[in-house]
Amino acid sequence: MPTINYSITIRSAKPGVKKVNVKSTKAYPNLQSKGTLTIEDLAQHIAEHGSKYNRGDICAVLSAVTDCAREHLLDGKHVQLGDLGTLRPVAKVVGADTAADCNANCIRDLSVGFRPGRRFRNLLEEAEFEHVPTIAAQDDAKTAAKSQETLQDDEDGQHLGD
Repeated sequence: MPTINYSITIRSAKPGVKKVNVKSTKAYPNLQSKGTLTIEDLAQHIAEHGSKYNRGDICAVLSAVTDCAREHLLDGKHVQLGDLGTLRPVAKVVGADTAADCNANCIRDLSVGFRPGRRFRNLLEEAEFEHVPTIAAQDDAKTAAKSQETLQDDEDGQHLGD
């Protein structure tokens, strides 16, 4: 069964506290990505799951969904994508002193918010997790293994890395 990797990080027990002021810490699980699927990768995966459509067709549809969703978000609409979820425009704003001063200039950023659909709301019920070393520890182990490989001699006196 697929698993979600996590490592453990030590952080302040009170988020937002600067490191110099940290008096107590807690250990937190930190999810680690196993990579990113591109739209082409996802289309290929869908095609391999018994779809009557090929990767190119699926990729074209997903690209069209992306273009059309963007168009409707810029028109102020929410885009409901079935069990996947709903996309909606989200603004970062600053307040004005009076209603008369409140206008579009108070909108500093416009991005997309995502509200998961029914099948994505509580993945925890089906998820399985595996504890792994931190990314930094994994990188250190790879570096150590590579340097160890070049230091060890084989029977002929040649370096294994040669």
